[in-house]
Parts: sequence; structure tokens; C-alpha cells
Amino acid sequence: MLCIHGFTDTWRTWDLVLERLERHNDVLAPTLAGHAGGPPLVGEADERILLEELERQMDEAGFETARIVGNSLGGYLALHLAARGRAESVVALAPAGGWAVGDESYRETMSYFSRMRELLIEAAPNADQILATDAGRRRATIEITTRYKHIPPELLAHQIRGVADCTGAPALIERALQHGWWLDAEAIRCPVRVIWGTADRILPWPSAAMRYRDHWLAQADWVVLDDVGHCPQLDIPLETSELILGFQNG
Repeated sequence: MLCIHGFTDTWRTWDLVLERLERHNDVLAPTLAGHAGGPPLVGEADERILLEELERQMDEAGFETARIVGNSLGGYLALHLAARGRAESVVALAPAGGWAVGDESYRETMSYFSRMRELLIEAAPNADQILATDAGRRRATIEITTRYKHIPPELLAHQIRGVADCTGAPALIERALQHGWWLDAEAIRCPVRVIWGTADRILPWPSAAMRYRDHWLAQADWVVLDDVGHCPQLDIPLETSELILGFQNG
């Protein structure tokens, strides 16, 4: 199984589901190129660079194909890997790139990531102190989960520092603004499950899913989770792991 995190995140976004996934799979959970702890972003910043690095790591791990799970940008990349023939199945958690043709709200989403990174660069040196209070933990998670009390403060501190250290973010944002999003959906031959929370504040349901629902992935298995945020693997880890493992299991 290959688990791909979202934009400005790291592999540790899977911390709360990883143990359950590893009971049934050999799991590869890399950090994307240009992200904190991942390989450098070399060359033109676009999804092809990220995909080539993921395929290199799959090859190195001996994964010709894999059950692929991805969140946000990771879901978008998982679908691209499926179009390249590298997926046995895909579970995409709120995959990026699903705005309808002509919907320019993705530009505001890119602006959000730019503003958030600037704020977290300032906050990162004080992450432990910020997360020492319940109010601080709520502020740190308000955009990605509806539930937060079960998430370890150490993991949240890691995520704050990860956003701050995501050196590839500006170039990837600029690339998205210039070229938008695309997917060769007809090349996807494997089963696909899409999971989306109704309380997603980064990629709001259903507007940010329109192109997937109406065109690219209309025949996919769709799971809509009430009152769940952008990162189900953090918000409701037990339920999310079951939804992942229960899809095309065996």
C-alpha cells in the first residue's frame, strides 16, 4: 500500500491510521518532493516531478503496483498514478483538482495555502507553547478536522513545522495558478473510492468535487462523511482505516 499525504503536509499525517493499515499491508508512506523531510524539488515544479519521484520510490520498494491512498494533493496524485497503471485500487480522501471547469475558487484555495504558510513560519518556533493549551490545539486544527482532542500535540507541532519547512510550496502554488488541474480519467482502470467530509473547509463539499462527481469519477464508489473535515485520517482515524481496508480488501 502506498499512502500519499496532502499539500504542505508530511508522511506523518497517516500516524493515527498507520498501525491498522500495516496489519494487512506492507505500507510505503513517503514525503513528497519539495516538502519537509522529502527529496528536493528539482526542475519545473509540477505534478510530473512529484509523480516521477513517487514512482521511483515505488520501484525502489519493489512495488510494481499498489493499493494507493491519498489525501488532498495526495489523492490527486494517487489518481494520476492509477492513470499510469501503478494502482490496484485508489482511495482518495478529498482529492484536489475537482473544481468544475470555469470555477475560479481554486485560486482562493492557493492563496489560503500561501497565507497559512506565512503565518506558520512565524508560529513554528513557538509550536510547543501554542499546542500546550486546548485553545491552541483547536486553532491548529480548525481548518483540517472537526475533532482534535485525540490528536497528539507532538504530531500537531510536527505538522506546523512541516508547513513552515515546505520549501516547494511557492513554486507548486504558482504552477497550479498558471496551469490548473487535469486528469486522464479514461486511463484509470482500477476501482476507485472517493471519501469526502461535509465539513471540509479547504476543499468544500460538494463544490470542490464537482468535476470528479460529474465527469472524471462519476462511476466511483462515493462515501460522504457528515461533519468530517479535510483530513479524515486525523479526524476519524478508526472509521477512515476501516473505509480504506474495506475497499477491495483481498
